[in-house]
Amino acid sequence: MSKVKRKRAFEVDEITEEGRQNRIEQDALYAKTFEDKEEGSIIDGTILAFEGGNILVDIGYKSEGMIPQEEFKPEEYAELKVGGSVTVYLEEREDADGNIVLSKEKADRMRIWKEIEEIYNNEAIVEATVLSRIKGGMIVDIGVKAFLPGSQIDLRPVRNLDRLIGESYPMKIIKMNHKRGNIVVSRRVLLEDSRDKRRELTLSSLSEGQVIEGIVKNITEYGAFIDLGGIDGLLHITDMSWGRVGHPSELFIVGDKVSVVVLKYDKTSGRVSLGTKQKTPDPWGDVETKYSPNTKILGKVVSLTDYGAFVELEPGIEGLVHISEMSWAHEVKHPSRLVSVGDSVAAVILSVDRKARKISLGMKQIEPNPWDLVEKQYPSGTIIKDKEIRSITDFGVFVGLEEGIDGLIHISDISWSRHVKHPSEVFKKGDIIDAVVLKVDPEKERISLGYKQLTSDPWEDDIPKRFNKGTIVKGKVTKITDFGIFIQLEEGVEGLVHVSETGVEPPARVEDVYHIGSDVEAKVARLDIGERKIALTIKGLTRDSDKNALDTFHRSQGDLDQSLGAMIANKMKEKSEDQAADVTEEDQNA
Repeated sequence: MSKVKRKRAFEVDEITEEGRQNRIEQDALYAKTFEDKEEGSIIDGTILAFEGGNILVDIGYKSEGMIPQEEFKPEEYAELKVGGSVTVYLEEREDADGNIVLSKEKADRMRIWKEIEEIYNNEAIVEATVLSRIKGGMIVDIGVKAFLPGSQIDLRPVRNLDRLIGESYPMKIIKMNHKRGNIVVSRRVLLEDSRDKRRELTLSSLSEGQVIEGIVKNITEYGAFIDLGGIDGLLHITDMSWGRVGHPSELFIVGDKVSVVVLKYDKTSGRVSLGTKQKTPDPWGDVETKYSPNTKILGKVVSLTDYGAFVELEPGIEGLVHISEMSWAHEVKHPSRLVSVGDSVAAVILSVDRKARKISLGMKQIEPNPWDLVEKQYPSGTIIKDKEIRSITDFGVFVGLEEGIDGLIHISDISWSRHVKHPSEVFKKGDIIDAVVLKVDPEKERISLGYKQLTSDPWEDDIPKRFNKGTIVKGKVTKITDFGIFIQLEEGVEGLVHVSETGVEPPARVEDVYHIGSDVEAKVARLDIGERKIALTIKGLTRDSDKNALDTFHRSQGDLDQSLGAMIANKMKEKSEDQAADVTEEDQNA
């Protein structure tokens, strides 16, 4: 009752004695109601009026209280009406102005905390909405704000916490302090309870050979982990398909529902091995009857390597076309030069190994082998003209005869007389040359060619005539080695002067006397036609020169015998004559 109403009632009652008695009783009751209104208590009040954004509320006290409109949610405020009931919190019975101080928000908070305490004490579940992310976890709304630690969000660390904002989850209150206003909640506790229950149920019915449904939980390079219901099993990459699998992500993505076979279940460790390919029969079981050697097949290229291409014959069965079996030509450096992943190719079964699960295929065998006709097309002695040098190696040059057919000119068949260290000294890649077929070996797919055989061998006739032993020759120094010097006598003809035949005496060195490009005169000391070598001597030429000079001197001295024997004889004769002279003188003296 408002102050105005109470005053008017008293004034009427004062007219009679009975009214005075009523007034005393009413004042006593009124005073008693004040004692019930303690500060800090929650009270139900009655809405008297709406005044300028505030709500006037009567709680049965000697004065009314005002509550700001902002303390009500929009939907709550819309339902308020004069005479309606509202629960409020009594902060002060009288402020400095004699008014009572009421709060709707604190009343709600007190009520919610009481409910939360009951939930906490009963270990019940509360629905929480994620509001924001803070250091160490998330802020959630369970009627009041509570803290959700990062370690309590899920069974495994969550990388993207922002995606949880706005989502609602059932949680459990694990800690609360009313005085400090702290509440800590956990989602992980409920997940663990659910996982343990599902795990027990799954393990009780799990057996090897069983087909069970699961969800792909995680993917690695070696396989995928499947959630079977509280327990994870490993689906290894080798058990995913009878065919080749480069990476598990080619077949599965996280979240996929899959049907798997339990291959092995270790009850002690709890490890479960799973498979999907085991749901279908092994296609390699009758592979030898379906794919016998020399059978032509049509397949799809599924992968490429440096050494060949894998071709799928049917799901689960692949064969390898080695790079050497792709073309009759020897120029295939990588399979990608001929085929690409996804291409349909024709091939021939070369061999089948069911135990090793390997099939060898050949693509070149689809076409006729050009080497079957080579021996007839290029008999020995055939001169081939205007052919291109396709490649140069340390041991010779390869000449292209036709597509897929190359012939080799060995380094020893390049020149009759020239000492060739590397074929690049004579030829360049792309040169157009003629050659002679020396030998054809179809089984080893080889053709031997000769370049020097286009001309006659000078060592059989010309060189022995022009460079016989004792012939004086002239040439240029082309190379100096530890064992001697090479002298070019003419194009393609070299001779060696051994270090002992250079005429250089220590401490002098050969390279101090002779230099590359120097003109040298020498004498042929030996000619070896079998080894195709010419041995020269400079020292021998010098000896001949000295002897000729001595002979010339002797001839200039007439016919005197200058031999050692003649000299000894002359000495003996002179001695005898001297002795005879001495004897004659003695005789004369006597």
